[in-house]
Amino acid sequence: MTVTDIKAKLMQGNQACAEGAIYAGINFYAGYPITPSTEIAEVLAERMPEEGGKFIQMEDEIASMAAIVGASLTGAKTMTATSGPGFSLKQENFGYGIVAETPCVVVNVQRLGPSTGGPTAPAQGDMMQARWGTHGDHPVIALCPSTVQECFDLTVKAFNLAEEFRTPVLLLLDEVIGHMRERVFVPQPGELEVVDRIKPEAGTQNYLAYQPVDSTLVPPMASFGDGYRFHVTGLLHDETGFPTNNSEVMGSLIERLHQKIERGREKIVIVEEIDIDDADVVIIAYGCVARSAQKAQKMARKKGQKVGILRLITVWPFPEEEVLRVAEKAKALIVPEMNRGQIKDVVQSAVVGKAEVYGIGNVDGEMVSPCQILAKIEEVL
Repeated sequence: MTVTDIKAKLMQGNQACAEGAIYAGINFYAGYPITPSTEIAEVLAERMPEEGGKFIQMEDEIASMAAIVGASLTGAKTMTATSGPGFSLKQENFGYGIVAETPCVVVNVQRLGPSTGGPTAPAQGDMMQARWGTHGDHPVIALCPSTVQECFDLTVKAFNLAEEFRTPVLLLLDEVIGHMRERVFVPQPGELEVVDRIKPEAGTQNYLAYQPVDSTLVPPMASFGDGYRFHVTGLLHDETGFPTNNSEVMGSLIERLHQKIERGREKIVIVEEIDIDDADVVIIAYGCVARSAQKAQKMARKKGQKVGILRLITVWPFPEEEVLRVAEKAKALIVPEMNRGQIKDVVQSAVVGKAEVYGIGNVDGEMVSPCQILAKIEEVL
């Protein structure tokens, strides 16, 4: 590929997310407008008819989530996007998608909360809701971009993970990343991998919709309309898809849902390490705050302070091994975020006392600044 093959465009983060979905092969979008995610719907309302896909504005967020689960069962690649209160409304059907093992992508462009909160103010207050927002024991995959380029690339990645692991996947933007504009290199078709779900090889008479066939524990997925008949329910079920009260079968299903994600950690968990090897202090950051962390780290290095960064690109499943490895070398970890310490508390649990963990938590709708982080670095050194 030559330089002339690369298409560089100035894009907003939300626009890049929408274009990434087109690249990944989305052919059904259902959503409801809500600040600060609305641009995703606006772009796809225009682009999807051009690409032969279907766009529908639903009556609310609950119906939007139900619609993309239903469309996915017919074989479509589906996505919805929301913010704040809309993310809360999606949670019940998000859990339905997990137990029914239905691939789809849910984008949450986070804003200040709780409740209606500050619709135009940035925050990262939904990190724990992303993990535990729906009820019961369940796994979840959540990715968190820090650049507009990553809004594109990680949207493609989210679709790939949803298809490969047969599960809903979360993409956690924030208002800053969603609304900022940067240069994006749009890859040519085929340059980025695009994954499609595994179809069953068994004949229609022998198909079991929830029977894994290999060590990945991910069952092949037939589409409604292809001649395969199977039952879909939010109840715990056996391999046929029909509900069961058998405790052994119910427990096995929940364990398999977790294990298929655990076995895929090498493909799912992504972090970026910057100047970790000699670092006395490591900043652990994600999303828009990682940008402030990178500036603070450079400022500290210029002062001769040995500071590194561990950027969380995959937030869930949590990169425990990577965080623990950093903690075994560093004297202190600093976790700046735009909440009251949601990921800081998880880091603290992961490091089991091997390093001191300090937090910076802004909940006023203002960015965590590089100077705030630098001040904390100098405090703990």
